[in-house]
Amino acid sequence: MCAVISSNQNALGLERAAKFNIPSSLLPKIQMSKKNYDKHLCEVVRTYQPDLIVLAGYMKILNADFISMFRDKIVNIHPSLLPKYPGLNTHLRAINAKDKKSGATVHFVTEELDGGPIIMQGSVPIFSNDSSEQLSRRVLEIEHKMLVTAISLICAENKEA
Repeated sequence: MCAVISSNQNALGLERAAKFNIPSSLLPKIQMSKKNYDKHLCEVVRTYQPDLIVLAGYMKILNADFISMFRDKIVNIHPSLLPKYPGLNTHLRAINAKDKKSGATVHFVTEELDGGPIIMQGSVPIFSNDSSEQLSRRVLEIEHKMLVTAISLICAENKEA
């Protein structure tokens, strides 16, 4: 891991980075246009020369320039079984649709929102009395495990290449 970057000063990732002496950058979006923030983010990330960028809890849409600059290096975890329910409110949408299961998807990021190539998926049942909060907690449990597994797979593949 070469760095942790967050816009949230209370992010657990920043705390863990400090604990393990991993470089970090705090990029609060204070008095900055989206265009300028995105440009600044590109510059900061580029300084670390990452082999892989993992979006964990990152709830903003990356611009096309950023995606292009780091093509095939950006991984996201999304709380649904894509291609079902891209975007927000995934748990409520799955419950309202009376789906029997939901889950999470680890995928590469492309310009299409939550539409990049799927790396892996995991599922959990949806119970008849589930609230979106209950379902969210179950999905989050598998997200953590899946993200670690997916990163390991990608790193192993990159090592072989």
